[in-house]
Amino acid sequence: MKKKVLTALLCTTMLGSMLMGCGGDNSGSEGSKPDASSAAESVGKENTDEDKTDDSGVITVGFSQVGAESDWRTANSESMKDTFSEANGYELIFDDAQQKQENQITAIRNFIQQEVDYILLAPVTETGWDTVLQEAKDADIPVIIVDRMVNVSDDSLFTTWIGTDSLLEGRKASEWLNAYAEANGIAANELNIVNIQGTIGSTAQIGRSKGLEEGVEKYGWNLLEQQTGEFTQAKGQEVMESMLKQHDNINVVYCENDNEAFGAIDAIEAAGKKVGGDVKNGEIMVISFDTTNAGLTDTLAGKITCDVECNPLHGPRAEELIKKLEAGETVEKLNYVDEEVFTYDDSVKSVTAKNSLDEEADYAVTQITQEILDKRAY
Repeated sequence: MKKKVLTALLCTTMLGSMLMGCGGDNSGSEGSKPDASSAAESVGKENTDEDKTDDSGVITVGFSQVGAESDWRTANSESMKDTFSEANGYELIFDDAQQKQENQITAIRNFIQQEVDYILLAPVTETGWDTVLQEAKDADIPVIIVDRMVNVSDDSLFTTWIGTDSLLEGRKASEWLNAYAEANGIAANELNIVNIQGTIGSTAQIGRSKGLEEGVEKYGWNLLEQQTGEFTQAKGQEVMESMLKQHDNINVVYCENDNEAFGAIDAIEAAGKKVGGDVKNGEIMVISFDTTNAGLTDTLAGKITCDVECNPLHGPRAEELIKKLEAGETVEKLNYVDEEVFTYDDSVKSVTAKNSLDEEADYAVTQITQEILDKRAY
């Protein structure tokens, strides 16, 4: 529901004033993430004297997407497009940033100029958003952060966030690996791990890498090397090929998404080695994240031993937040998605891990079956 414009002259005047007021000195500044206290805050879209509705009743949403680097990201984009459709009463302006933050900043500024009602942002990296988000705030456009988090100096620069707890995902994977090793008689010092990281500086990479590093320190595993696979299959394969040449004792590959895992598996098999959970007999275990249909297919086949869920279907969740804001209701600042752990066998039934707010809980571990796989829509 685009803002009404009284005259072309008034629009030009207002836009000029807005741009002059937004040229701040905080470009690229970095602050701190929301802490436990801010996570409990509720915020609502303030009512203003300016009527943001038009006669059509259509809500205009601008969505800046990271890119299309993985199956997960494609499913995430489709979820947004399916939800914010014309049939559902929305106009969606979709922008693919092709993995470049500068493209996202340009897109957000374009959304502001087009006077969208809401901005959805799936950020490439966490930092460098203060200036452009301040511009959106000055334009009175609520910003909903999706999937990855932003690290800003002022939490009021975005309205709300929805996504996964990447640190919890990493901790789940580490606790599962420890429980699996104990259940199968594998000593901690026998685990020689390489980590194919995601895009460096992204929320998923930061959390998943930290979760593994905590496990290494806690249990005494051998972490041989970490390199970014940029969340892509091609780069994952390239990195795995290099790691196999550098290390002849790898028996665990920790991939920070499914596409990297697919590439790693291709490299391992091309090198004449076998993937699987029997590391005591020479197999190389692959741990992954996302639980896409293809990822769980490989889990069912035993090629991925453990796959930690990161659900991409954020469209309906984002719409729920927008509907609450439209109704003048309050929404939580941080909205975490509940997710599962899927494995090839039933060696481990559950794991205990702490989330980013340092709250400890038990999480079920589910052996993947064809019936479960058939229900996966992404």
